[in-house]
Amino acid sequence: MGGLTIVLVFLVCVFATVPIGFSIGLSVVAYALMTGSINMDYIASGLFASCDSFPLMAIPFFILSGALMEGGGLSKRLVQFFDAVVGHLTGGLAIVTVITCMFFGAISGSGPATTAAVGAIMVPTMVEKGYDKRFAMALVAAAGCLGVIIPPSIPMVTYGISTNASIATMFMGGFMPGILLGLLLILTAVHICKKNGFTGNGENFSFRKVRKSFKEAFWAILSPVIILGGIYSGHFTPTEAAVVSVVYALMVGVFAYKELNLERIGKKFAEAASTHGTVNIIVGTSTILGRVLTLEQIPDQIATSMIRFTDNRIVMLLIINLLLLACGCLLETNSSILILAPILFPVAASYGVDIVHFGIIMVINLAIGFITPPVGVNLFVACGIGNIPFADLVKRIIPFLVALLVGLILITYVPAIALTLPGLLGYGR
Repeated sequence: MGGLTIVLVFLVCVFATVPIGFSIGLSVVAYALMTGSINMDYIASGLFASCDSFPLMAIPFFILSGALMEGGGLSKRLVQFFDAVVGHLTGGLAIVTVITCMFFGAISGSGPATTAAVGAIMVPTMVEKGYDKRFAMALVAAAGCLGVIIPPSIPMVTYGISTNASIATMFMGGFMPGILLGLLLILTAVHICKKNGFTGNGENFSFRKVRKSFKEAFWAILSPVIILGGIYSGHFTPTEAAVVSVVYALMVGVFAYKELNLERIGKKFAEAASTHGTVNIIVGTSTILGRVLTLEQIPDQIATSMIRFTDNRIVMLLIINLLLLACGCLLETNSSILILAPILFPVAASYGVDIVHFGIIMVINLAIGFITPPVGVNLFVACGIGNIPFADLVKRIIPFLVALLVGLILITYVPAIALTLPGLLGYGR
């Protein structure tokens, strides 16, 4: 009865467009009032305790770091550099868009932030060079998904907290899947460009231009090297790396590129605080919901039912993928991870799935949710930037959605794609 109460209240709130964090919280409050199993003091103390976590501190700092780097001109210089390298090719600006999203993902750790930062620069340029605006926006939205797959990644931090997986190993495991998905998006984009006659930037390749743009983009390119290099060399933890990235973003934006002033810094701090406030509510309410579900033994019941359904590993992974894709269409990424990871990982583990491999599968599934309605946050960000109808963008996103789904299947059934790099470098799970 308690579990049914939670589900019904949550669904009513979601369909009534109540923010996801409050929907989760209200379902827990309804459970408390209905069953009397827990009291309001338990909920209040749980909300506070769930946010009192050292690894969790990485999230606000990565959010702030991404905001400062976008405001400090790093994304603009990355675009200029990659445009100098491959912009002259057929579909060159499409290739530049995907590569820049991959690289900016290694700075911001956020899908919507990557879409907004790169889209604001690339879409006007692509339209000016004759690319279809709807194609450009769809590409940016799809490539923005890579922001949470290529490390550092905020959802990977959330997954590590939920399952006690090594966050550093999760980061390392995200490299090859992120690159694979990026290549699939590039191949899809180039095919569409050739079919529609979209050319490059109209300029000849020039080593001088590459050298000049590299010099300009040097501090932006160095950013992920410092952040990830510090983690993997053991000089600092992922949480400490997030703080280092904020300091680095401030230094580069103020002193190297001189695009951050006090007014802009204040705005970026406010943006980051607003974003993290939303995330913190979701983390707190999702953690309480997880405890309540455990009291009701719902995770055990779900796990037992799924295991009884089939003993075939391939079929089980397919079911889990379909479930996660459906959740990605409806729920916010971090809340999905906090709720579902403790339930689904034991099921996957019983079939021999590695904790890091499952984490990568989960993050990719939910990242695809960024471009699938009705939530589709990257789609809404792209619509806002390009000022185009949502329905038009959904039609253009389909080829890129198919490319990401193909990549998901490969990564799901070929664990080596996610586990080879951590294994070669001796990272524990």
